[in-house]
Amino acid sequence: MNRVTNWVVLFAVTAVLTSCSVRTPGSTETAIMTSIKRRVTVGGKNDKNPLAATAENINRGREAFSAYCAACHGLDGQATGVPFASAMSPPVPDLKSQSVQAYTDGQLRSVIANGISPSGMPAAKGIFHDEEIWAMVVWLRHLPPKGSLGDPAMYGGEPAPTKSSTDATTNGRKFIF
Repeated sequence: MNRVTNWVVLFAVTAVLTSCSVRTPGSTETAIMTSIKRRVTVGGKNDKNPLAATAENINRGREAFSAYCAACHGLDGQATGVPFASAMSPPVPDLKSQSVQAYTDGQLRSVIANGISPSGMPAAKGIFHDEEIWAMVVWLRHLPPKGSLGDPAMYGGEPAPTKSSTDATTNGRKFIF
């Protein structure tokens, strides 16, 4: 066998042996899969967000996110108040984390629009217009501190904050929304 075939066989055997167990992925497995997602499977890498990070666009993104994504990601994008977030396999990611924020805007839009199979991340394409999805990407770039928006109302929290009760700062400018 040639060298490439050896690597393919080794990869296949490793994949079969490790995929049969139920466990939290190790750091090496996570790093490999993150790299594959970032470079191969998540599209839109070069797509540019047509929306600027204005107070209006941040608020539009927050509203769309709160209506659809908060059930799994919490109002703050960090799974605050979501009772099953850590029990999911894979766990619901912290959207403010460095690993998520490392995706380009186009890749985040692609994940929101198309979902991630076979994870629990559903596609929002057909539920939201493309401009609303881009607004959610703007919101993801401006997430508030963990827990600052409380728990989602569906899990016993208060309704989402109104325009006058939340603020965000970006590029030295303060936005009230």
